Amino acid sequence: MRRPTLSVIVPALHCASTLARCLRALRGSAPAPGSWEVIVVDDGSTDDTAAVAERMADRVVRIADGPRGPAAARNRGAAVATGEVLVFVDADVCLAPDALWRFEERFAGDPALTAAFGAYDLAPEAPTFVSQYRNLLHHYVHATGAGLAVTFWAGCGAVRAADFRAAGGFDERRFRRPQIEDVELGYRLAAAGARIRLDPDIQGKHLKRWTWRGGVVTDVRDRGVPWMLLLLERGEVASAGPLNLQRREKVLTAVAAAALPLGVGGAALGSVALLGAGAGALAVVLVGNAPVLRWFARTRGTGFAICVAPLRIQYYWLNAWSAAWAAAVHLRRDRRAGRRPGRAPPAISSHR
Repeated sequence: MRRPTLSVIVPALHCASTLARCLRALRGSAPAPGSWEVIVVDDGSTDDTAAVAERMADRVVRIADGPRGPAAARNRGAAVATGEVLVFVDADVCLAPDALWRFEERFAGDPALTAAFGAYDLAPEAPTFVSQYRNLLHHYVHATGAGLAVTFWAGCGAVRAADFRAAGGFDERRFRRPQIEDVELGYRLAAAGARIRLDPDIQGKHLKRWTWRGGVVTDVRDRGVPWMLLLLERGEVASAGPLNLQRREKVLTAVAAAALPLGVGGAALGSVALLGAGAGALAVVLVGNAPVLRWFARTRGTGFAICVAPLRIQYYWLNAWSAAWAAAVHLRRDRRAGRRPGRAPPAISSHR
């Protein structure tokens, strides 16, 4: 069973300290020397990112007119890569020592495998509550969604180089900032018949320190709205999707969205019935989140799980807001293009 050669591609922007740790972790990986390379793409950094990359990477690609975004940076790295499999790692992720070995094993053992991706580990670096919650939630979602997938994650993910290039790479024209460029690539690969596997045993430690505000902005601007727009364009809003897009999640989003006007209306009108209906809707959301809340209780304790509960309700409210925003944008685009509302545009093509 011949193991494929790997090219590890790390997009980097203003991240000298985390990049150094990311590259040290890679150098501690299991694959034999000579079977893999590390390529860092400096996306126009003004700190010591390029200097760190020069000291620790096998090859450094610099984008002179950056920043162009991680989609463009990964594409530049892929263009000079020599490996049979491209492994994408974010500059604030430290791969586990066996992660590259596991990628090698998965692709060597399954010749039909096009792509694979992993998950964050159970020991996030930042100690703050929001950081622990978001990084652990990522692990939970990926762990419970293990198996064949129709999406992709570039924080710790790998694609056969030939398939990546045939698909046109990441859509750097559409995604000029960190958003869902990896999800969109996964959809495109899956639509072409690719076999993609989510393997949560392939892990990395996320070094990012999240704030509440940063999480809200990310959930709406960088994930919720662009993801919903992508689904609208593909005509897949109503169909069941992967990970966070399961039908149960869509139902809970609708229930949480209904709770807000019920509660506000009840308070404004002094209606106990409306207030009760709003409270009941929130209770349904929490019951629907019982599995994840129990998991947090086992992982971090009951007190932690109790504090997670309001953030889960907030999550569904942000989903509803993102869906409404995206629907308005999509409708406006339909009108400008002269399409009938709700009619899907032509199939999404690659950026090339």
